[in-house]
Amino acid sequence: MQNSFTEENYLKIIHNLSGRDDLEVSTNALAESTATRAASVTDMLRKLAEKGLIHYKKYQGVRLTEEGQKVALKVIRKHRLWEVFLVEKLGFGWDEVHDIAEELEHIPSDRLVERLDAYLDHPQFDPHGDPIPDAKGNMPAPDYLKLSDIPLGHRALMMGVLEHTPAFLQHLDRSGLTLGCEIEIKEVNEFDKSAQIQINSQRTLFISQEVSRNVLVQRL
Repeated sequence: MQNSFTEENYLKIIHNLSGRDDLEVSTNALAESTATRAASVTDMLRKLAEKGLIHYKKYQGVRLTEEGQKVALKVIRKHRLWEVFLVEKLGFGWDEVHDIAEELEHIPSDRLVERLDAYLDHPQFDPHGDPIPDAKGNMPAPDYLKLSDIPLGHRALMMGVLEHTPAFLQHLDRSGLTLGCEIEIKEVNEFDKSAQIQINSQRTLFISQEVSRNVLVQRL
């Protein structure tokens, strides 16, 4: 049975909110993430439960079933592959591709997705550093840290971001913070935890704690 765009989006959001530990997701969290009234969320959860895609009981958390997990990972795979295509092949910026990929991720053709994956030479990560599930639903789980967790005087490679809004990504572009750049923590302000950093042993700048909390790095 074909799932609707809205159903696929709910499954994807539940997957993302549950995290690596497969935590139960509350109705309130889903309502906030989808900008939808709690009553509408409850109606959708009932539909998904009837299809066997989630485990759901009223007033309790929601968890994906094995089939629901499979559908969610399939949608995530398509979304992230399309983002790679849009950036690498069509020249879009990493701040421009999310909404376009949101539409393309619902194209139902498995054949198209596998050809796209092969054309892109089977990328493991999207332009934001997020891992891409393979055709079997396996997904790399890199053990990255937040930049805010890197101690003073230490260095790290920028590997991804937690915040995907265009405003945040454009701010990183203006600051010269891009995937693969080397960052050294030069100073941390005790009052507001803002930090002075050096990028690629050249440019020095100050960043807020909000920025450092949303940049993912690999410690060197």
